Amino acid sequence: MRRFYAIIKKELRQIRRDRLSLGLLIFIPALLLVMYGYALSFDIKHIRVAVLDHDRTDASRRLQDSLFQNPYFERAGTLANESEADRILMRRQARAVLVIPADYSATLARGEKTVIQALVDGADATTASTTVGYLEAMGERLSQQARADAAKRTGASGSLPVVNLQPRLWFNPDLDSAKFLVPGLIGMLLMLSAVIATSLSIVREKERETMEQIMVSPVKPWELILGKTLPYAGICLLTMVMILFIGYALFGVVVQGSFLLLGVSTLVFLFASLGMGILISSVTNSQQVAFQISTLVSLLPSMLLSGLIFPIKNMPLVIQGITMLVAPRFFVSALRGIIIKGASWSVVWPDLMAMLALGLLFNYLAVRNLRKSL
Repeated sequence: MRRFYAIIKKELRQIRRDRLSLGLLIFIPALLLVMYGYALSFDIKHIRVAVLDHDRTDASRRLQDSLFQNPYFERAGTLANESEADRILMRRQARAVLVIPADYSATLARGEKTVIQALVDGADATTASTTVGYLEAMGERLSQQARADAAKRTGASGSLPVVNLQPRLWFNPDLDSAKFLVPGLIGMLLMLSAVIATSLSIVREKERETMEQIMVSPVKPWELILGKTLPYAGICLLTMVMILFIGYALFGVVVQGSFLLLGVSTLVFLFASLGMGILISSVTNSQQVAFQISTLVSLLPSMLLSGLIFPIKNMPLVIQGITMLVAPRFFVSALRGIIIKGASWSVVWPDLMAMLALGLLFNYLAVRNLRKSL
């Protein structure tokens, strides 16, 4: 433990001396959060919709056929009851649930106005807005078709719409984009800070030719990795607290779920991202190369392959497979569930297990490379 504490003490002193790097780690994430939180906006091309059909008639089936003939919608399943609607929306298996009332066909046959409810996941404000727009357009199209059918049967058309589709937004009823952006930006900013900071730590020893002193010391590879990563883990946790405070102060983002679960998710994510940084540091010999590689593998994947900007479901299958190696993909998913929806352990545990597996892989490879060096 004395060797372990000595490594931590040395790294903390190095961080204190390098005030510029410390300032970048703390203040750049806050600056980027403010800039991106106000500037970014998103669009989508694909929406998964589940159906809860209480009517189960030819008319309701024709309604479903009309919905899923639209290339912007994809069927996410047929539900049996209302409790399944809450589960499928909470687990992000569907973006919306279309609820067809039991008297749909009878009301339609009488030429009266019938109401169809659409439960929309409002956690993603942009996706929810697009979904509502598409569903309202579909409702208007169904109304026109129903009036045309009624005119053929009776020779006259009603003045009121026959089908009234009423969307109901869950989790984010005001469609506040910041509540969707802030959790996604947390994953990107923490990934960027953790990977770049730790990737430079061991390389710094190599460039200053102090690695030989460590090689002849009784320090073990795992002791070196823990000593190098724990100080940066503490800084990243402080950054996380600061980002949540800024998100609350500027954007009104309130954590709906468990703070304990949020903390555990953050620690598991840092385990994976810091492990990636140490792995990069162990295979490079200069800070310049380490910085370039860490920026390449942290910034771009965090923005493009984590679901922050582009929905993963819309990506080609090959790219979706690559995203399985991107820790922010699972962290962003867990954060949005915890912060916006108040998700529990049963919802986010697959994301936690995926990040844990990536962390074990990265840290194993880092220890293996360091053992060869030491």
